[in-house]
Amino acid sequence: MAERVPSSCTAFAGSRRIAAGDLASVAAKVKQVVDRDERASILIFEDATSEPVEIDTRGTVEQVLRRLAVRQREELPAVEADPPSSAAPRGPGRPRLGVVAREVTLLPRHWEWLGTQPGGASVALRKLVEEARRANAGKDRVRLARESSYRFMSAMAGDRPGFEEATRALFAGDRVRLRSRLRAGPPTSGTMP
Repeated sequence: MAERVPSSCTAFAGSRRIAAGDLASVAAKVKQVVDRDERASILIFEDATSEPVEIDTRGTVEQVLRRLAVRQREELPAVEADPPSSAAPRGPGRPRLGVVAREVTLLPRHWEWLGTQPGGASVALRKLVEEARRANAGKDRVRLARESSYRFMSAMAGDRPGFEEATRALFAGDRVRLRSRLRAGPPTSGTMP
């Protein structure tokens, strides 16, 4: 399976931001930095999640960008050339709607309750999931933002003094303490190298 290509990302050489934007423009800038200093410590992060992004910087800028274009094409869903004929047997489910069959493990009492719901178990489960998504949207957004921040902080400053205290403040939701830890930097220098 091809690695997902981020819509926007940011690259760092050490702690210095060197590029931000779409992956192709960031990759071109990263390639320039690597060509100047092949020992440069480059980290690229997807902006939305802080997941690391890997690129192959071998060859020319054009070759790097060509490999990225191939990755992007591999990520796109395949388009059916001819719609299936109505005579062809159809499998279960609704693949055109994006319905995906997966296993769900529940206790017998849960299956009994689901069986009594209008529309059956699938409809009831979809309704429950949608209701939970709406009810927890704010909490989920905060949780995902914290996880993203933690991934970035760990990669960029996990070995620095004060990291643990900043992490505790992040997960405690203590913005004041987090900001003070981020401003303080390492106790010896006061700034990040």
